[in-house]
Amino acid sequence: MYKVQRAIIMAAGIGKRMQPVTNTIPKPLVTVNGKRMIDTVIEALHQNGIEEIYVVVGHLKEQFRVLETEYRNVTLIENPYYNTCNNISSLYVAREHLEDVMILDGDQIIYNPDILNPQFERSGYNAVWCEGKTDEWLMQVENGVVTSCSRTGGEKGWQLYSISRWNKADGEKLKKHLETEFEDKQNRQIYWDDVAMFCYADEYRLGIVEMQKTDIVEIDNLSELAEIDARYQKYL
Repeated sequence: MYKVQRAIIMAAGIGKRMQPVTNTIPKPLVTVNGKRMIDTVIEALHQNGIEEIYVVVGHLKEQFRVLETEYRNVTLIENPYYNTCNNISSLYVAREHLEDVMILDGDQIIYNPDILNPQFERSGYNAVWCEGKTDEWLMQVENGVVTSCSRTGGEKGWQLYSISRWNKADGEKLKKHLETEFEDKQNRQIYWDDVAMFCYADEYRLGIVEMQKTDIVEIDNLSELAEIDARYQKYL
């Protein structure tokens, strides 16, 4: 068994699909039913004993300074590429912290802190079993190992969520592969998840951590935000 020692929270994006709300507030700092989304993430990490936390910021970055005063051991990492590159740039700037790490997005709501358990057997992602059709990334798993992943979804598979764990060895590989893609190949318009899932899939044997759909909510757009919190109906 491996154990997560630190966490990287991705929070640099512009949040275009939630504009105009995110024109003045970074998406992770948007309040949903009285609580900022990123607070549910940090508090769940703390409940699991994960206190070394790095938050990668970009859009409206100064607004995140409050986290350093409100929470212990939170360090901000600035992503200067956030408005020209995809989120591979956010993990690239945080690549020195990829050993025994949990990587997760700041713009999700954690309802069940148990899904951030620091103990894990394989590097890989939290996932929810999907019986029907989905447009989200969908993994196939055999004997506990991810054998394939579809970016365009499908049916009968494990839907990938933005929570992943990486042991020291895999974290070191991921760091090297990020540098190769971002620096050498200038491949800057991909998701960081593409690196291990597609670019170098043969060099990892990833697993999954099972959870339930009700454990977490990923809010992708303004309509989904308004559905959860009626205060935002006025923006539709």
